[in-house]
Amino acid sequence: MTAAQAQFLEVAEVAPVPDGLKIVHPEVADGAAIWRIARDSKVLDLNSSYSYLLWCRDFAATSVIARDEKGEVAGFITGYVRPDRPDILVVWQVAVDAAQRGRGLAAALLDGLAARVAAARPVTTLETTITPDNAASQALFTSFARRHGVGVARTVLFDAGLFPDDGHLPEELYRIGPLA
Repeated sequence: MTAAQAQFLEVAEVAPVPDGLKIVHPEVADGAAIWRIARDSKVLDLNSSYSYLLWCRDFAATSVIARDEKGEVAGFITGYVRPDRPDILVVWQVAVDAAQRGRGLAAALLDGLAARVAAARPVTTLETTITPDNAASQALFTSFARRHGVGVARTVLFDAGLFPDDGHLPEELYRIGPLA
Protein backbone atom coordinates (compact mmCIF):
# COMPACT_ATOMS: atom_id res chain seq x y z
CA MET A 1 0.00 0.00 0.00
CA THR A 2 1.33 3.39 -0.96
CA ALA A 3 1.54 6.33 1.45
CA ALA A 4 -1.22 8.09 -0.51
CA GLN A 5 -3.49 5.02 -0.15
CA ALA A 6 -2.80 4.87 3.59
CA GLN A 7 -3.58 8.59 3.96
CA PHE A 8 -6.85 8.16 2.05
CA LEU A 9 -7.83 5.22 4.24
CA GLU A 10 -7.38 7.32 7.36
CA VAL A 11 -9.56 10.13 5.97
CA ALA A 12 -12.18 7.70 4.64
CA GLU A 13 -13.24 6.80 8.17
CA VAL A 14 -14.91 10.21 8.63
CA ALA A 15 -18.56 9.20 8.11
CA PRO A 16 -19.48 6.98 11.06
CA VAL A 17 -21.41 3.78 10.51
CA PRO A 18 -24.78 4.08 12.29
CA ASP A 19 -25.16 1.93 15.41
CA GLY A 20 -26.09 -1.68 14.78
CA LEU A 21 -24.93 -1.69 11.16
CA LYS A 22 -21.88 -3.28 9.59
CA ILE A 23 -20.49 -2.48 6.13
CA VAL A 24 -19.31 -5.51 4.16
CA HIS A 25 -19.01 -6.71 0.58
CA PRO A 26 -22.18 -8.34 -0.79
CA GLU A 27 -22.70 -12.03 -1.43
CA VAL A 28 -24.80 -13.51 -4.22
CA ALA A 29 -27.60 -14.24 -1.73
CA ASP A 30 -27.87 -10.46 -1.12
CA GLY A 31 -28.92 -9.78 -4.72
CA ALA A 32 -32.66 -10.13 -4.04
CA ALA A 33 -32.55 -7.70 -1.10
CA ILE A 34 -30.54 -5.20 -3.14
CA TRP A 35 -33.09 -5.46 -5.97
CA ARG A 36 -35.94 -4.85 -3.47
CA ILE A 37 -34.24 -1.77 -2.00
CA ALA A 38 -33.57 -0.41 -5.51
CA ARG A 39 -37.19 -1.04 -6.50
CA ASP A 40 -38.59 0.52 -3.33
CA SER A 41 -36.39 3.61 -3.72
CA LYS A 42 -38.65 4.74 -6.57
CA VAL A 43 -35.73 6.86 -7.81
CA LEU A 44 -33.20 4.40 -9.19
CA ASP A 45 -33.40 2.89 -12.65
CA LEU A 46 -34.41 -0.64 -11.69
CA ASN A 47 -32.40 -3.39 -13.30
CA SER A 48 -33.53 -7.02 -13.53
CA SER A 49 -33.24 -9.13 -10.39
CA TYR A 50 -30.83 -11.32 -12.37
CA SER A 51 -28.48 -8.36 -12.89
CA TYR A 52 -28.26 -7.75 -9.13
CA LEU A 53 -27.36 -11.40 -8.56
CA LEU A 54 -24.62 -11.11 -11.19
CA TRP A 55 -23.47 -7.83 -9.66
CA CYS A 56 -23.06 -9.50 -6.27
CA ARG A 57 -21.05 -12.28 -7.89
CA ASP A 58 -18.89 -10.35 -10.34
CA PHE A 59 -18.48 -6.94 -8.70
CA ALA A 60 -18.64 -7.77 -4.99
CA ALA A 61 -15.12 -6.43 -4.43
CA THR A 62 -16.18 -2.99 -5.71
CA SER A 63 -19.58 -2.91 -4.01
CA VAL A 64 -20.74 -2.77 -0.38
CA ILE A 65 -23.84 -3.41 1.67
CA ALA A 66 -24.83 -2.49 5.19
CA ARG A 67 -26.14 -5.34 7.34
CA ASP A 68 -28.28 -4.71 10.39
CA GLU A 69 -27.98 -6.70 13.62
CA LYS A 70 -30.30 -9.39 12.16
CA GLY A 71 -28.11 -9.75 9.07
CA GLU A 72 -30.63 -8.04 6.78
CA VAL A 73 -29.43 -5.68 4.03
CA ALA A 74 -30.10 -2.07 5.07
CA GLY A 75 -28.47 -0.32 2.12
CA PHE A 76 -26.04 -0.83 -0.72
CA ILE A 77 -23.67 0.71 -3.22
CA THR A 78 -22.82 -1.03 -6.45
CA GLY A 79 -19.65 0.00 -8.19
CA TYR A 80 -16.96 -1.12 -10.56
CA VAL A 81 -13.47 -0.18 -11.70
CA ARG A 82 -13.39 1.14 -15.26
CA PRO A 83 -11.67 -1.45 -17.47
CA ASP A 84 -9.84 1.22 -19.49
CA ARG A 85 -8.97 3.29 -16.40
CA PRO A 86 -8.26 0.97 -13.44
CA ASP A 87 -7.55 4.00 -11.23
CA ILE A 88 -11.21 5.11 -11.47
CA LEU A 89 -13.93 3.70 -9.22
CA VAL A 90 -17.40 4.17 -10.71
CA VAL A 91 -20.35 4.22 -8.34
CA TRP A 92 -23.35 2.75 -10.17
CA GLN A 93 -26.18 2.81 -7.65
CA VAL A 94 -26.68 3.93 -4.04
CA ALA A 95 -29.79 3.13 -2.03
CA VAL A 96 -30.79 2.87 1.61
CA ASP A 97 -33.81 0.98 2.91
CA ALA A 98 -36.60 3.38 3.90
CA ALA A 99 -36.41 2.29 7.56
CA GLN A 100 -32.70 3.24 7.72
CA ARG A 101 -32.81 6.65 6.03
CA GLY A 102 -31.77 9.82 7.81
CA ARG A 103 -28.97 8.15 9.80
CA GLY A 104 -26.02 8.98 7.52
CA LEU A 105 -25.84 5.46 6.14
CA ALA A 106 -25.32 6.47 2.50
CA ALA A 107 -22.27 8.56 3.46
CA ALA A 108 -20.88 5.72 5.58
CA LEU A 109 -21.40 3.27 2.70
CA LEU A 110 -19.65 5.60 0.26
CA ASP A 111 -16.68 6.15 2.56
CA GLY A 112 -16.54 2.42 3.32
CA LEU A 113 -16.57 1.50 -0.36
CA ALA A 114 -13.87 4.02 -1.25
CA ALA A 115 -11.67 2.83 1.61
CA ARG A 116 -12.05 -0.86 0.75
CA VAL A 117 -11.31 -0.37 -2.95
CA ALA A 118 -8.39 1.99 -2.22
CA ALA A 119 -6.91 -0.64 0.11
CA ALA A 120 -6.81 -3.11 -2.76
CA ARG A 121 -5.68 -0.91 -5.65
CA PRO A 122 -4.55 2.64 -6.42
CA VAL A 123 -7.72 4.69 -6.94
CA THR A 124 -7.29 8.32 -7.92
CA THR A 125 -10.82 9.24 -8.95
CA LEU A 126 -14.39 8.39 -8.05
CA GLU A 127 -16.99 8.81 -10.79
CA THR A 128 -20.76 8.68 -10.74
CA THR A 129 -23.60 10.05 -12.82
CA ILE A 130 -26.53 11.97 -11.37
CA THR A 131 -29.62 13.44 -13.00
CA PRO A 132 -30.11 17.19 -12.45
CA ASP A 133 -33.24 16.61 -10.32
CA ASN A 134 -31.56 14.25 -7.80
CA ALA A 135 -30.63 16.65 -5.00
CA ALA A 136 -29.99 13.85 -2.49
CA SER A 137 -27.29 12.23 -4.65
CA GLN A 138 -25.77 15.60 -5.48
CA ALA A 139 -25.49 16.34 -1.75
CA LEU A 140 -24.07 12.86 -0.99
CA PHE A 141 -21.25 13.10 -3.52
CA THR A 142 -20.36 16.76 -2.95
CA SER A 143 -20.20 16.11 0.81
CA PHE A 144 -17.93 13.11 0.11
CA ALA A 145 -15.60 15.42 -1.81
CA ARG A 146 -15.67 17.98 1.04
CA ARG A 147 -14.92 15.32 3.69
CA HIS A 148 -11.93 14.16 1.67
CA GLY A 149 -10.71 17.61 0.69
CA VAL A 150 -10.91 17.02 -3.04
CA GLY A 151 -12.62 18.68 -5.98
CA VAL A 152 -15.69 17.82 -8.01
CA ALA A 153 -15.87 18.38 -11.77
CA ARG A 154 -19.28 18.10 -13.41
CA THR A 155 -20.06 17.64 -17.09
CA VAL A 156 -22.93 16.10 -19.02
CA LEU A 157 -21.98 12.52 -19.85
CA PHE A 158 -25.20 11.36 -21.50
CA ASP A 159 -27.49 14.01 -22.94
CA ALA A 160 -31.23 13.32 -22.68
CA GLY A 161 -31.37 12.80 -26.45
CA LEU A 162 -29.26 9.64 -26.17
CA PHE A 163 -31.95 7.84 -24.19
CA PRO A 164 -35.00 6.24 -25.79
CA ASP A 165 -38.00 8.55 -25.79
CA ASP A 166 -38.88 7.83 -22.16
CA GLY A 167 -38.32 11.27 -20.64
CA HIS A 168 -34.96 10.34 -19.08
CA LEU A 169 -33.07 13.41 -17.91
CA PRO A 170 -29.42 13.90 -18.83
CA GLU A 171 -26.85 12.08 -16.71
CA GLU A 172 -24.21 14.44 -15.35
CA LEU A 173 -20.79 12.96 -14.69
CA TYR A 174 -19.33 13.81 -11.28
CA ARG A 175 -15.54 13.27 -11.20
CA ILE A 176 -14.24 13.46 -7.65
CA GLY A 177 -10.55 13.56 -6.91
CA PRO A 178 -7.70 13.27 -6.81
CA LEU A 179 -8.17 10.73 -4.02
CA ALA A 180 -4.55 9.67 -3.78
